[in-house]
Amino acid sequence: MTVAAGDVKALRDRTGAGMMECKRALEEASGDTDQAVEILRVKGQAKAAKRGEREAAEGAISSYVHSNNRIGVIVEVNCETDFVARNDEFLQFARDIALHIAAAAPRWVSEEDVPPEELEEERRVLAQQADSSKPPEVQEKMTEGRLRKWLEEVVLLKQQHVNADRHEGRTIEQLRTDISAKTGENVVIRRFARFQVGG
Repeated sequence: MTVAAGDVKALRDRTGAGMMECKRALEEASGDTDQAVEILRVKGQAKAAKRGEREAAEGAISSYVHSNNRIGVIVEVNCETDFVARNDEFLQFARDIALHIAAAAPRWVSEEDVPPEELEEERRVLAQQADSSKPPEVQEKMTEGRLRKWLEEVVLLKQQHVNADRHEGRTIEQLRTDISAKTGENVVIRRFARFQVGG
């Protein structure tokens, strides 16, 4: 099918993807813009996964202090080049992450950062809370389900962004993948510190 140049440009403006990528996505989607956006997003996430192996040694430190001056956050977000480190969208992503951390109070960046002893302790506590009238395999499934829920509460990448409306209920990992796809670089949330007065 033939795709109008105006449609390609509109899709490029909306997604930041290359002209040829937009043209191919529109052809694949038979001119349906929303479907083309989804195609580009899926392809972008696949590329971002490959990029995950590249070193991210540039980046930015971003901070956020809540309006009551009682909660503050410093976060380090890395990328591959200083060009992207100065990019407005990248810097906005870092600020968004700092704001989210202030509100959601995650304890670790990724599941790999959770100390094994903490994970086992939580699993043990949840196992004790499981309904003992159920068969052991059901109890185990319940425990694992609750453990996954707990990880979603304490691990930054697994949390849904607190500004759910603006970010359409996406997780921090999904947002990280999106910015990685847009910039064409490996983007990594390296570490953060959250301070709370009296906390």
